[in-house]
Amino acid sequence: MDFLANHYRMFAIIDEVFDMRNDPDQLQVDETVMQKLAAIHPATMGEVADENGPLIWSLMIPTTAAVMQKFLAGEIAENQLLEQTRPGEKYDCIYLCSVSTLPEKRSKGETKKLCLQQINAIRKDHAITSLYVWAFSKEGEQLADTLGKMSGLPVYKK
Repeated sequence: MDFLANHYRMFAIIDEVFDMRNDPDQLQVDETVMQKLAAIHPATMGEVADENGPLIWSLMIPTTAAVMQKFLAGEIAENQLLEQTRPGEKYDCIYLCSVSTLPEKRSKGETKKLCLQQINAIRKDHAITSLYVWAFSKEGEQLADTLGKMSGLPVYKK
């Protein structure tokens, strides 16, 4: 298998689950967005990969409680959530934006492990008090609940 094989598979899963190309309110991850995420915190983007490319991708955005409340109330869309989150702020919430796992890596604990590493890395720098999610699948909602229990943080859902 070549290096791009897993990339193509991962993009197919993302398109199937999130269908973000047909939803202008969702975050459209491109190079500019990835640069902003990296400026917000180095642990916003997580990846587990092998020689064939990504096996698990995870995206988390530390934000403020004010941004979280606006998002949960439907006052701002997901893409506006990132616009209203600025590098250098004091963050107290983490938005569990998206997690994609190739089928052969599911139910092995690796996705939870990656996500918890990201949460813990962000918590080293910020006083995080809660997680929030806009779940697109039953598995996504279960992962958010599990991460909340394992991290000791309440999970709020849109």
